[in-house]
Amino acid sequence: MKNLPFKFGAEVYTWYMNNNGETYKDQLGHMIEIISKAGFTGIQPIFTWMGKLSDPVLLEEKLKEQGIELAAVALALDWNGTEETAEEKKVADNAIDLLKRFPGSVLCTVQIPTGRHDLVQRRKNLINIVNTVSQRAKEIGVESSFHPNSPHTSITRTEEDYKVILEGLDHSVTGWCPDVGHIINGGMDPLAKMKEYQSIINHIHYKDWDGNPEFTLMGNGKVDFLGITQWLKDIGFGGWIICEDEGEEALEDPDFVTLHDGKWVNDVLVKGLR
Repeated sequence: MKNLPFKFGAEVYTWYMNNNGETYKDQLGHMIEIISKAGFTGIQPIFTWMGKLSDPVLLEEKLKEQGIELAAVALALDWNGTEETAEEKKVADNAIDLLKRFPGSVLCTVQIPTGRHDLVQRRKNLINIVNTVSQRAKEIGVESSFHPNSPHTSITRTEEDYKVILEGLDHSVTGWCPDVGHIINGGMDPLAKMKEYQSIINHIHYKDWDGNPEFTLMGNGKVDFLGITQWLKDIGFGGWIICEDEGEEALEDPDFVTLHDGKWVNDVLVKGLR
């Protein structure tokens, strides 16, 4: 890839989509191999779905073998109470402890969607929990980034959700991970929203969207990746851009999707940049 201020990686959710993770359970090593073969330089696994590679020694060995960095770890939890449950705190602290061993890797926090009931209070609760988790991470040198999502049951879906939550985050301990596919799926323009909250962006997710009903193979949809990536280059964004493809092809062949995305990023997207 060209000499760019940012690096490209891939997320493992592409494999998780089939049968809620059961089909490719404990195959993180294989995913690292495919992501490397695709030409990416980083990976973002899901913390609770790392299998035997949740052992940091084994993880580091596999990453080094394939020339891949641990860009981030996704911490996806329900967070439906006024504060973390004991189990949620334990999982979060274990994720932070893992990341401490990989300096520069990001804790990417995301709430599992469970409904838009009691919206006002639950958004406040989520802000409090994310700020609390991020504070604990910062205390041991781990950077955090909050990732909104857009299922109809998500409380981080709409423009109002974004305003309330992003402006409620403690920006001294956590940043924002814009997912361009989720932003457009929530009825917003990804680049405009990223420009609005540019100062808190510290991690980025790419997926494509065509509205039929939602996501599509990268490059086949309506997201202006070239415009977004050119802007990121122009402002000197120095973090990770993580491809998290949720096109329907991933349900049958996530290896193909990841290899396609790596080729598309290298042969189409990067070559189109000025």
